[in-house]
Amino acid sequence: MDDLEKAILIIFEEYGAIDNELKKRAENYCNEIKENKASICRLCIEKLCFSNLVQVQFWCLQTLHDTIKACYLLMAPEEIYMIRSSVFSIVCLEPVDDKNRRRVLEGPAFVKNKLAQVLTTLIYFEYPSIWSSVFVDFFPHLSKGNLVIDMFCRVLNVLDDELISMDYPRTAEELSVATRVKDAIRQQCVSQIVRSWYDIVSMYRNNDEELCTSVLDSMRRYISWIDIGLIVNDAFIPLLFDLVLAGSLSDSLRGAAIRCLLAVVSKRMEPQSKLSLLQNLQISRVFRLVAENGDAELVSDISSLLTGYAVEALDCFKLINSEDAKGVSMELLNEVLPSVFYVMKNFELDDTFNIVQFLSGYVATLKNFGQLREKQLFHVGQILEVILALIRYDPTYRTNLEVMDKIGKEEEDRMVEFRKDLFVLLRTVGRVAPDVTHLFIRNSLASAVSSSSESNAEEVEGALSLLYALGESLSDESMRSGSGFLSELVLTLLSTKFPCHSNRLVALVYLETVTRYVKFIQDNTQYIPMVLAAFLDERGIHHPNINVSRRASYLFMRVVKLLKVKLVPFIETILQRLQDTVAQCTIMNSSTEVVSGSEDGSHVFEAIGLLIGMEDVPPEKQSDYLSSLLHPLCQQVETLLINANLSTYEETNAKISIIQQIIMAINSLSKGFSERLVTTSRPAIGLMFKQTLDVLLQVLVVFPKVEPLRSKVTSFIHRMVDTLGASVFPYLPKALEQLLSEIEPREMVGFLVLLNQLICKFSTKVRDIVEEIFPGVADRIFSVIPRDGLPSGPGAVTEEIRELQELQRALYTFLHVIATHDLSSVFITPKSKAYLDPVMQLLLHSSCNHKDIVVRKACVQIFTRLIKDWCAQPYEEKVPGFRNFMIEAFGINCCLYSVLDRSFELRDANTFVLFGEIVLAQKVMYEKLGNDFLVHFVSKGFSAAHCPPDLAEQYSQKLQGNDIKALKSFYQSLIENLRLQQNGSLVFR
Repeated sequence: MDDLEKAILIIFEEYGAIDNELKKRAENYCNEIKENKASICRLCIEKLCFSNLVQVQFWCLQTLHDTIKACYLLMAPEEIYMIRSSVFSIVCLEPVDDKNRRRVLEGPAFVKNKLAQVLTTLIYFEYPSIWSSVFVDFFPHLSKGNLVIDMFCRVLNVLDDELISMDYPRTAEELSVATRVKDAIRQQCVSQIVRSWYDIVSMYRNNDEELCTSVLDSMRRYISWIDIGLIVNDAFIPLLFDLVLAGSLSDSLRGAAIRCLLAVVSKRMEPQSKLSLLQNLQISRVFRLVAENGDAELVSDISSLLTGYAVEALDCFKLINSEDAKGVSMELLNEVLPSVFYVMKNFELDDTFNIVQFLSGYVATLKNFGQLREKQLFHVGQILEVILALIRYDPTYRTNLEVMDKIGKEEEDRMVEFRKDLFVLLRTVGRVAPDVTHLFIRNSLASAVSSSSESNAEEVEGALSLLYALGESLSDESMRSGSGFLSELVLTLLSTKFPCHSNRLVALVYLETVTRYVKFIQDNTQYIPMVLAAFLDERGIHHPNINVSRRASYLFMRVVKLLKVKLVPFIETILQRLQDTVAQCTIMNSSTEVVSGSEDGSHVFEAIGLLIGMEDVPPEKQSDYLSSLLHPLCQQVETLLINANLSTYEETNAKISIIQQIIMAINSLSKGFSERLVTTSRPAIGLMFKQTLDVLLQVLVVFPKVEPLRSKVTSFIHRMVDTLGASVFPYLPKALEQLLSEIEPREMVGFLVLLNQLICKFSTKVRDIVEEIFPGVADRIFSVIPRDGLPSGPGAVTEEIRELQELQRALYTFLHVIATHDLSSVFITPKSKAYLDPVMQLLLHSSCNHKDIVVRKACVQIFTRLIKDWCAQPYEEKVPGFRNFMIEAFGINCCLYSVLDRSFELRDANTFVLFGEIVLAQKVMYEKLGNDFLVHFVSKGFSAAHCPPDLAEQYSQKLQGNDIKALKSFYQSLIENLRLQQNGSLVFR
């Protein structure tokens, strides 16, 4: 063993016995030898002849492959001839230069595949112009037996993988070479290749099935582009069917024959020719194999063949105009479909997606039939059976799905995705054959009801899922009228308590289905008690599974929203049934596990609020209902706040969690009450909410720094602003001051949103509140946002920077809301004047430079509004220095220089809207600031931009005119002319 062989063995050592340093040295040594291009190929051939080490053989073949691929065009003809003759001799079990040789063909598959890859690389460069006889030279050696035949198959396979197959992306050069190779094979030797396939399979079918399988798998790859007549003839087709039908042969060989038949069926050709081919195949010969054979792999191959055959028959039906030919196509479909249905219902298949796509195409074709015939209606029924069989969960996963462990979650996610296409197919069937579909679903549900037990949860869940999916395709009118089968189905649904209702999936789909069909209840109120029972008993909110219970709460809230007034007679019953659920929020027990955020639990309170918040409820009862809910909740909060600071860490956390839950419950409850009801028609209700707000604001005093509680209280204030209207004002100063006193930067965004809500709803009515709070807001924001802007670029945007960016965007919105709601005086109160300059500088910088065009537009709009507010009369100085700032800073920098910058893309829609705002700002500045603005803009701005005097004069005229569209159009052309004139040489700002 020489040094090279030792180095190769070290490189390929995979058990960790050799240290990395030695491996690195071995790699470097081998690479140095590879670099000697003059001798490396000859060295590799010699090693292949004499070394019996498979690692050495593989390294030599890999090196040969890489060298030929990279250096073929630079090699001498003698060297290429040596490589070609040596490699081909090895492939054909011939001696190389009469030397002793090791049989590479007796080595492992990965070595033989690499040898095939080397030969294929030579074919890439040399066939047919240089080495035209490569395939013809192969044929005499096939008589040497299975080693050479196997190698012949590997070469064909690698040629397909590396060059011919369109399953992989190809370069233009590879496509050109592939065309050249295929054309040469067709002209020169394809018939001999096919003949060799036939002879080998015929000869070896009984004594070397593995070899025959390899031959057929190679053949399958080539059928798509060779003359189909070479395969579809009286010799080959009978041979393929003989192999398929011979039960004594291995499933792998029979499967290979089936895949060849599928390639024949799928070959592209004219529709009429394809139809003749399908007829002559007599595919019915394989139908019996579906029922006879239990091997999943072979059934999968048969299924693919039958589906492929059906797809082609359907395409013939669509593409051929002749009625006779269409009839033949439909007969072929009718013949093959029962077998397709059988395998889908009885076997788990890899190509289910393809079959479903075919069935969708078939059903879509049936749309064009005026009235379906008996056979087609039967097929529609079969398709529905297939859908039901496929959407059922595997009972094996029942426990996993119930406890929702990792396996259960993965299976549920998989089924949700898998069912999507099946439900689309169901709805398509429902439109083509509604009566058949409705009858099938009714029977499926009836069957599930009659045989219902704990053990058939999957059957019940499947039947309910069909009914649920169908509801998506029903119109509101048909849903409400309950025409035909619907009223019967809904009655069955509401009146049934399945023994397997404790199953999580059954319970969930049951509730979802009831919710989907609740529109039917709107016009059939006699069923309301049954709907309520479904949600309020152990099937829904009182289900033992917490996930079902939470979902039931949410769905019940949706049902209440839909039925609302019609539920008024049942309010007492509903509240009574929900008493224990509501009480869970008032049980003070530090050991009780509080549901994470319990957003789902709050849906019960939202449903109750929607019910008792209606004006249809008598005032006295409404007050009683609300008081019975709010009083214990507020009392609970007050109790939790007493001596809260003296509690242990664990006790404090438990109290915080419970208070959070109570605030969310009250918040949800209040959603059902309108502002008009609580402030005008029934002020006693409003008083109760004010008292509740008073209690909850104490939470901010006792727990001033607990962010989750602050967030929940802020959310409740939002609600009260909508619910109590202006009557909430007395509570706002204290609440806002408390929120602002301990606020963190990331909380400030939510605080600004609250202020925006107040301003948008009440406008100037909240002037005093906003004037009082603004200095504190500005102080906190400008203490955390850098004056020179936030960093950007790759790696610069940390989580902290992202939070500051969000805060900055919220600030722009806040300033815009103030300016556009007649509150600009807020900026110039004695307490706020210190922040006026930072605000103006931020707005100026952002109007010129901010990357977000929407932000820039908002800043320009703010300035436009401030000009109108603070410069109402010509030459009036309401805010000292503001006129000069607008003329010298904003006018020149934003209205001219920022627009001249080539990054200001006028062809972008958002940027063009910003451009319109900038033009409008100029018009307003001229109207309010007069010639001072115009003279400075032209003399300083246009002069720096080297604007021709005639264009400057035209601008002045347009600005002084009344046509804003004409001004905008002219200013756009002016900017474009100035850009061309500058040619990018002058950089403004």
